[in-house]
Amino acid sequence: MKILYGVQGTGNGHISRAAAMSRAFKKYTDVDITWLYSGRNKDDLFDIEKGHLWRRGMTFVTENGRLSLARTFTKNNLLRLLLDVQRLDLSPYDTIVTDFEPTVSWTARLKGFASVGIGHQYAFKYNVPTRGENRLNQLVLRNFAPAGTSIGMHWHHFGAPIVPPIVDLDSEVVGLERVRTIPNKILVYLPFEDQLQVVGLLQEIDSYEFYIYGPNLTMVDLGAIHMRPLSRTEFKKDLVSSAGVICNCGFETISECLKMGIKVFTKPLAQQVEQLSNAAALDQLGYARVGTLKRQEIVNWLERDVGVRVDYPPVHEHLAEWLLQENRVPVEELATRLWSLVTVHDVSPKTESGRANAVE
Repeated sequence: MKILYGVQGTGNGHISRAAAMSRAFKKYTDVDITWLYSGRNKDDLFDIEKGHLWRRGMTFVTENGRLSLARTFTKNNLLRLLLDVQRLDLSPYDTIVTDFEPTVSWTARLKGFASVGIGHQYAFKYNVPTRGENRLNQLVLRNFAPAGTSIGMHWHHFGAPIVPPIVDLDSEVVGLERVRTIPNKILVYLPFEDQLQVVGLLQEIDSYEFYIYGPNLTMVDLGAIHMRPLSRTEFKKDLVSSAGVICNCGFETISECLKMGIKVFTKPLAQQVEQLSNAAALDQLGYARVGTLKRQEIVNWLERDVGVRVDYPPVHEHLAEWLLQENRVPVEELATRLWSLVTVHDVSPKTESGRANAVE
């Protein structure tokens, strides 16, 4: 089977999901996958397999922790997208998959090819928690990368036919089974914020070691502040030994934290409906502390909060198997089966285990 798999490269979460799916497909010798990435400059793509296709695609532009609608409209080139759609040949492929990647999505839509959308954004077609929605961002979110069949992902099913998250934490990649938590180690990933302001804020907090990953940072250690350049593999290695994570409200990093029971402090990107809605879901579920980047809020979280651990199954393996089936079971049946494998645990700060709660 030949598969074309489009990946939105703007966020590292999409790339992490693609990495997990790639490993799941490798057990099938008769599968030939072509990966197409867009939404990020070609030179800025890192830690992905060689031989992929690249298109400019579409992306969102941020400025000082906020979505900039003006710069988003001026930076994107709709004509270039239409030309790429016109030129992309889908005829060699048996299956078309998109993780919120618009070039592949719109090529399939306009040329009459069946497509499957797999990703967090597809959950928002259902009645999941939302915040900050209006008619414009609803229109953008639901038409940015349309798919004939969609499989949305979320931290909870919310009564909808969606599946649990893909968590990119395979033991051969990060050595998860050999890592112990370092109690005062805090991982920081706030790529949409001013990095100098982030460093200045955390320098005011004692007794913790902060490992900060961000754009344009180099490897520098200043006392308790450890700055690191963006790297998917190095980030994961630091993540698995951290006691807490401070991040924006993207989907994948928080999913990984929930899988390991790492406590989370999250600041959603202002005016970005997906992140605002993720914050609403976390508030409703009680899975993380949602706040602003103020010293006392962070200190309160560091001193008082504990993590929630959610045992998610290897969703990427189930999805790879499902995609390769000649007669696929309905998405509703797939979702029900996967949620039956999920268990939520309250995590004690001393024992790192606690009362298990079945997902209803």
